[in-house]
Amino acid sequence: MAHISNPRWAFLWQLVVMVASAVVSAFALNEFLIPANTFSGGVNGIAQILYSAGKPLGLHINTGYYILLFNMPIALLGWFKLGHKFTIMSFATAFLTSAAAVLLPVVNIAHNPLLGALFGGILTGIGIGITMRYGFSTGGFDIIILVLERVTGRTVGSLMFIINFIIILMSGVVFSWENALFTIISIYAATRLVDLIHTRHQKLTALIVTHDAKPVATAIQQAILRGVTVMPSQGAYSGQPNATLMVVLNRYELYALQEAVNATDSQAFINILNTVDTTGKFMSEREQTEQRQQLKN
Repeated sequence: MAHISNPRWAFLWQLVVMVASAVVSAFALNEFLIPANTFSGGVNGIAQILYSAGKPLGLHINTGYYILLFNMPIALLGWFKLGHKFTIMSFATAFLTSAAAVLLPVVNIAHNPLLGALFGGILTGIGIGITMRYGFSTGGFDIIILVLERVTGRTVGSLMFIINFIIILMSGVVFSWENALFTIISIYAATRLVDLIHTRHQKLTALIVTHDAKPVATAIQQAILRGVTVMPSQGAYSGQPNATLMVVLNRYELYALQEAVNATDSQAFINILNTVDTTGKFMSEREQTEQRQQLKN
C-alpha cells in the first residue's frame, strides 16, 4: 500500500483514490455490466434492476440517479456507526460514481456476456477495494457490510456475497436464470478482488525501531488503540541505543499506524510481518469503539 507521511498529501491522495474509484465503478457499470444484462452487487445492482425494469414502462431514469437516491438513507447509518469522516468521504464517492454513470455513455465493449460479467466484476471489486484500503468506501451496501463486519468478524468479501444473493435471485426471477448465472460470476469476481485488495481481517505485526520510544508508542495508542511492547535494542552499525516497538494490529489499521509513527519520528524504521494467529486479548473494532467512548467519558 502506498504510504504518504504528510497529512495534507495523504488527504489529497485519498481524493485521488475517491475519483479513481468512482470512474472505475461507473466504467464497469456502463461498459460491461449494463450491455451484458448482468447485475452488479449492492446499490449499483438494485439501480440496474430498476433501470432495466423501467424501460418497458417508458421510464428511462439513469442508473446514476438511482445510486444517489439509495445512498442517502444508508449514509445516515454510516454517520452514526462508522464515523463522520468515513461517511462524508463514502457519500462523496457515491455521488461521484452516480455522476460518472450519468456522464459516461453505455457502450458494449466486450460483446460477450461472460466477458462483460467477468471484467465488470473485476473492475467493480477494484473500485470498492481501493476505497476500503484507504479508510472509506463507495457507499451503499458497503456501509452496511462494514457495520456487519465489525459485529460478525467475517470478511468483507463473504458478507458482500451473502447480502448480494437477493440481487442474484431478483435477476433470475425478473429477467432470466441465465442473467442470474452471469450475475453470480460478476459478484464473485468483485468479492474476490475486494478481499485481495482490502484484507482488513488479516492480522499483522509491526516492528518499529525508533529513538523516541515513548512519544511514538503514545501516538500509536492514540491512533489505533492497540497495546505496544517496548524492547530495548541497539544499532549494530552505529552502536547507538534505541528501542524496538512491537504492535499486533488488523490490516485496516496499518495506514493509521504508519501515519502516527512518521508524524512522530520521521526517521523510524517500520517492518511489517504477516501474523498467522494470536491468542489472548485482541480487541475487535466494536470493543475498540466502546473503549474510546469510555476514555472520552
